[in-house]
Amino acid sequence: MTKSQHIHLWIPELFCTKGGIQVFSGFLLQAFQSLYPESNLSIFLKNDSGEVMQQKISQEVSQDSRSNWSRTQIYGAGAIPSPIRTLFFAWQLMSLAITQKPDLIITTHLNFAPIAFILKKIIGTKYIAIAHGVEAWDIQNPLLKKSLQTADLILAVSNFTRDRLCQQQGLSPEKVGVLHNTFDANAWEIREKPAHLLQKYGLNAQQKIILTVSRLVASEKYKGYDRILEVLPIIRRSIPDIHYIIVGKGSDRDRLTQIIQQNNLQTHVTLAGFIPDEDLCDYYNLCDLFAMPSKREGFGIVYLEALASGKAVLGGNLDGAVDALCQGEIGALINPDNLYELVEVITKILSGKHDNPLIYQPQKLRQSVITKFGFEHFQHSLSSYLSSFLN
Repeated sequence: MTKSQHIHLWIPELFCTKGGIQVFSGFLLQAFQSLYPESNLSIFLKNDSGEVMQQKISQEVSQDSRSNWSRTQIYGAGAIPSPIRTLFFAWQLMSLAITQKPDLIITTHLNFAPIAFILKKIIGTKYIAIAHGVEAWDIQNPLLKKSLQTADLILAVSNFTRDRLCQQQGLSPEKVGVLHNTFDANAWEIREKPAHLLQKYGLNAQQKIILTVSRLVASEKYKGYDRILEVLPIIRRSIPDIHYIIVGKGSDRDRLTQIIQQNNLQTHVTLAGFIPDEDLCDYYNLCDLFAMPSKREGFGIVYLEALASGKAVLGGNLDGAVDALCQGEIGALINPDNLYELVEVITKILSGKHDNPLIYQPQKLRQSVITKFGFEHFQHSLSSYLSSFLN
């Protein structure tokens, strides 16, 4: 790669919220800095301010890595009032791209792709768009549809998203690659059930505990946490002291509280609320099964985190969880709409009777997920896709 190449990286945000797109974008930036330290990189953040990004670099980037940022420019629109931020951000992307004439634009959200499409028409800049989950499904906007048709490459985080995008938008499979999500393996480890959490929630180490980590908002009911609540009274018939912990906050909490009360599950369910990232490893280690039987998940980074903590994992077989669990090789996949199957598989896993022996081998689970989805693999995959653009 020549030093003169200039890359634009367009990101919704890295710090003001945390979700799959934000986490993916952070790892993409990290990989890019490692792979192409000599590139001229311009980072555009819609909802973060440039000052916040600079502070994070000062606080979190080691002295040895600071040189990777010497050729990086950061532009943040987060300080602009929200009513006009979208217009300002679009103007910023357009004006600076026309001025700087980047060799490649990478946008980590499809909503930015129409601007890249217009720029390609004006100055011929190539662009890559990242497709995650629901934002890539059932697209009706004509300009966005045209932007996808014209993109030089689309990278989907799962085969499920890729296949759905190709089918709905009539895209050539050669135009849409798969770049799976990744995670920081060092942030997760296998431990005993934390005594302080057992004490906090009045549990004992022998109890079987199910865990779900998810935002609790009405638009994400597809995660399936309410389905687990629905079948918990049935599971209790064979595992009487089972306990279900849901980590996360949001507007759907009141509805879940009603379900818990209606099913007399007050002593068997804990709504733990928001838990800081640095404490999540303890919660993964507290459980015997991480379950999120979703049906509209683009991928599901939480599956990787649970597996890296050596835990048995259950996901739905109708979405990107199929990729995260490697078609059931490293976890259990069920039809989330089949409550009988949900009961049967949860009961089998917690009773030690599931037919996949790997889910009872924590160290092998951890090694498998690191090999398949660790940062090194992510970086290698990214490099293979970018090699034809950045030589």
